[in-house]
Amino acid sequence: MKQISVLIKPASSLCNIRCKYCFYANVSGLREVRSFGKMTSEVAEKMITNIFQDLADGDVLTLAFQGGEPTLAGLSYFEHIVALVAAQVKQIDVYYTIQTNGMVINEQWCRFLKANNFLVGLSIDGHPLYHDLNRIDPKGSGTFHRVMLTKHLFDKHEIDYNVLCVLTAPLAKEAKKVMQFIQKEHISYIQFIPCLADLDASEASDYVLTPKEFATFYHQLLTDWLAALEKGQAISVKLFDDIINLLIAKRVTSCGMLGNCQVQYVIEADGSVYPCDFYVLDDHRMGYIQDKTLRQLFSNKNAKRFICEQPNLPETCHTCPFLNMCRGGCKRMKDAMYVDETGYCGYAALLHEFLPQIDYILATVEERCR
Repeated sequence: MKQISVLIKPASSLCNIRCKYCFYANVSGLREVRSFGKMTSEVAEKMITNIFQDLADGDVLTLAFQGGEPTLAGLSYFEHIVALVAAQVKQIDVYYTIQTNGMVINEQWCRFLKANNFLVGLSIDGHPLYHDLNRIDPKGSGTFHRVMLTKHLFDKHEIDYNVLCVLTAPLAKEAKKVMQFIQKEHISYIQFIPCLADLDASEASDYVLTPKEFATFYHQLLTDWLAALEKGQAISVKLFDDIINLLIAKRVTSCGMLGNCQVQYVIEADGSVYPCDFYVLDDHRMGYIQDKTLRQLFSNKNAKRFICEQPNLPETCHTCPFLNMCRGGCKRMKDAMYVDETGYCGYAALLHEFLPQIDYILATVEERCR
């Protein structure tokens, strides 16, 4: 049985808000074509057909939709995708996920998402002030109030969702306020994405995260998270879950966690295919899903070179007690959470705190789940 996940960008880099730190706005701006527009019905049909070519009865497929803002492809696009999948003759377990800024979600969208069991990622930056500082609409106004209306719609319709929070340098100083917001809004699942410098940046901006800021944030978050756990409030923090899965279940649940790239299948709106969401660049284009299956596209030398590339580890890593469970981490995240120019590693600092408490954490979770 195979399990594969395909990340689809049905509206390319199109977006209805203007986040100051958007990594995909930077990536797409480095291409010859900034946006490929909205995926056509013809590309969608060939895409689903060729994805299923590599699958067999009993396999598991996750179709994940991101952007830009994927909802700009229109509800009819997603209805078409679901219909195309339903028309396939192979017996495949298919799961759907979508990452959205929540700006266009309404009752009709919610009925569709619920009926088709979509797992939704909703972008909220952990605190009204910091959300509105960076996540602004085309007129420069904050979007927090509108996004919270969407969250409440998800709650009303009992849609499975998690919150994605971009961890900027200013927000990293406010872990306690972030935890208070999580608890106040009864958020059960949250993922923090380190804010990255642009690929072509000559100097860091004020919002780009550093390893020391990463460690500062997670030090306070861990303290407050453990306090909540003791009170019976089991909040899923993606990075904590990833560490537990790695150590206890021996499963890698985050790409790059062990220092090498895993296979990612990223499909842009024109059907072009790439090995990683961080590198949807002309030089990394594998080909087109209309012409070949994913297996065929990823059998070429460029794909293998990207996936098998080993990072050059700083000297600090060679004497680190956590080398075997990190190996330098994700190469795109290295400046935000791993080793800085002084040799300080934010991820190692977290592991030094987290690992000695892992038995207690597991025992507490088990007790609360009885």
